[in-house]
Amino acid sequence: MDHNYYGELAWPNDLLYIFLVVILGTIACNMDLAVLEPSMIGEPADPFASPLEILPEWYFFPVFQIFRTVPNQLLGVLLMVSVPAGLLIVPFLENVNKFQNPFHRPVATTIFLIGTTVALWLGIGATIPIDKSLTLSLF
Repeated sequence: MDHNYYGELAWPNDLLYIFLVVILGTIACNMDLAVLEPSMIGEPADPFASPLEILPEWYFFPVFQIFRTVPNQLLGVLLMVSVPAGLLIVPFLENVNKFQNPFHRPVATTIFLIGTTVALWLGIGATIPIDKSLTLSLF
């Protein structure tokens, strides 16, 4: 009476019982692996020895480069905040034009290309020393 054409109902059979078994089984497998084959932790951390160059993850390279090269910290923070603020403006800029073809949207396409070029330039510059980072050693 409670069954449909596809088998048992999802509630409560699957959601309460099968998912619970899967979750507990996953936890049990992880605990077994941790007990039977412990991973090596490595050297203990030394708070007094830091690496020469501390870099963030690759997707933070452009913002890191902005903060690294701007001499005034307040201006650096304001420039860092301008990145997500600029991304929040993009949907409103995109809705001005009714065309979907990028060649019929010159303002949005130009802003996208300039932003991508600047982000790549800053991202590559964050990986090299600070005295050559803005010119990328090209000039």
